[in-house]
Amino acid sequence: MIKTNEVKTDKTGQYKLLLAGPVGVGKTTAVAALCRGAVLTTEAAASDMTKLRKETTTVAMDYGCMKLEDGSRLHVYGTPGQERFDFMWEVLSEGGLGMVLLLDNSRNAPINDLRFFINAFKSFIEKTALVVGVTRTDDNPQPTLFDYRRELATFGLGRCPVFEADARIRENMLMMVQALLYQLDPQLAG
Repeated sequence: MIKTNEVKTDKTGQYKLLLAGPVGVGKTTAVAALCRGAVLTTEAAASDMTKLRKETTTVAMDYGCMKLEDGSRLHVYGTPGQERFDFMWEVLSEGGLGMVLLLDNSRNAPINDLRFFINAFKSFIEKTALVVGVTRTDDNPQPTLFDYRRELATFGLGRCPVFEADARIRENMLMMVQALLYQLDPQLAG
């Protein structure tokens, strides 16, 4: 499955992955799927426009831990989706090996969400790796995965993997983590 020899590391056996995206995209659900339900959340009652989408929202982070084949650990952090909590984005990205960006295709302008998060995490992405997972494509097939890839190319990220994803399905999330790890060690792709 996921092996730590696939990751450049400081030999601590501890790895950190960031999950980011807009409110309601499924970050908390994705952390739970990856970590088999063992998740620490910082949910609070939604008090702004978020309450139109859901009753609670992440205000600091979601956290879970996956044990890898060799016994090392992948620490998975979900960021808050609201821009007013963006101070947590930099804190959570510190020391991360890369980011899975989840986007909700049923939102009004998901390509704008992509642009926003690429710009918000630009320095982190430049130093690490990125994978994009597009949720709710069954609800709204537009934009297409090709549209996301084309937009990523404008940021110089044309090789970034883009997948349809369901944050509830562990295999979908593991596939994105695997793609992220392959980016970190290109020798594994061949």
